[in-house]
Amino acid sequence: MENACSFSITGQGPPLFLIHGIGASRQTWHKAIPALTAHFTVVTYDLCGHGTSPLPVSRLTLDSLVEDLEWVRQESGFPQAHFAGHSLGGMIGPAYALKYPQRVLSVGLLSTAAFRTPNDSAKVGAVVSAMEKDGIADVLPTLTDRWFTDDFISDYPDVVEQRLQQVIDTDPDVFLNVFRIYATTEMAPWLHKVMAPCLVLTGENDGGCNPRLNRQIHAALTDSALVILPGYKHSLLLEAGDIVADHLIGFIQSLDTLKGPGELVDR
Repeated sequence: MENACSFSITGQGPPLFLIHGIGASRQTWHKAIPALTAHFTVVTYDLCGHGTSPLPVSRLTLDSLVEDLEWVRQESGFPQAHFAGHSLGGMIGPAYALKYPQRVLSVGLLSTAAFRTPNDSAKVGAVVSAMEKDGIADVLPTLTDRWFTDDFISDYPDVVEQRLQQVIDTDPDVFLNVFRIYATTEMAPWLHKVMAPCLVLTGENDGGCNPRLNRQIHAALTDSALVILPGYKHSLLLEAGDIVADHLIGFIQSLDTLKGPGELVDR
């Protein structure tokens, strides 16, 4: 049975559902919301066990997270919508599109990963294992440089600290559960079955969700456009949410005229 998640609806226009990543909340989208709500009715929600959503009644899986999203869609009353997710959310979105294709107008895969090599999988798996062994709080600071650019760490230390604290405040069992889902999910076998138009977007210096992997995601999808944002790392929404919003808006608005797979865009 799906979990009842907390959600918000703002703006006007075609519906757009936004899916955050591990140890975050719907507030992650705050920098993107002003631009998006000018064009879309935006539905944001907290993943089960995150933000103000209740703790899960059983262990979370990618399938259960897809069902949680479907519950939010049903409760919000939109028969079809655009979807965009960051990190783990970028896996939930296409998995949802695979199971509920009739509900999906487009998907945004933001800062996510597929086609990991054994070395890629070992690296992300090692982070989860270290957190399980040594504790989340002790290992978490090592992720700061992977998530944020040096300039952002220097200029916005309060935002960085709030993000780390947000992870610490997340129930540790839930956090490790969803981190393990992110670390072990491999979309490569089924991405080609996702028929909805997709925007694939990542940061140039995102170590775990790098351009190499995202170019393979782009190539595997039936209908997609690829954007690589120069200089950015994993926490795109906190550093450049407004830029991400502009790309989402442009992509969705282009769908009426988009013919076949999109071209690589470096900006």
